[in-house]
Amino acid sequence: MTEHDDALYLAHVADAASRIEQTALRRGRADLDSDFELRDATMYLLQTLAESTQRLSVSFKEAHAEIPWDDIAGFRNRAVHGYLTIDLDIVWDIVERDVRPLAECARLELARRRQREAPERETGLGLGL
Repeated sequence: MTEHDDALYLAHVADAASRIEQTALRRGRADLDSDFELRDATMYLLQTLAESTQRLSVSFKEAHAEIPWDDIAGFRNRAVHGYLTIDLDIVWDIVERDVRPLAECARLELARRRQREAPERETGLGLGL
């Protein structure tokens, strides 16, 4: 896995998290319970977000040990293979508490990489402005 590959998956994590925040988190738990389209969309986004985390490099995951990578993998496996027994209380806890820290990790890393790759503007003053 290369750093370039990580960037692709980090971008997907950030995008999926934003979409979860803009839909499920904004609308609330009652809508998640009652609106099957919102519930299905949220589950799909959580599954694909979790799948993207599985494709991140070991070195990236080791550098961000504050993220519970094994728990994310476990959720993904449960959502994909045990979908008939998904507990919406757990899903809501993930939406409410776990998505944002993961998204922030992805966004910060992407910003760090963009900053590192951005060429310094030449002003002739040697200040890199």
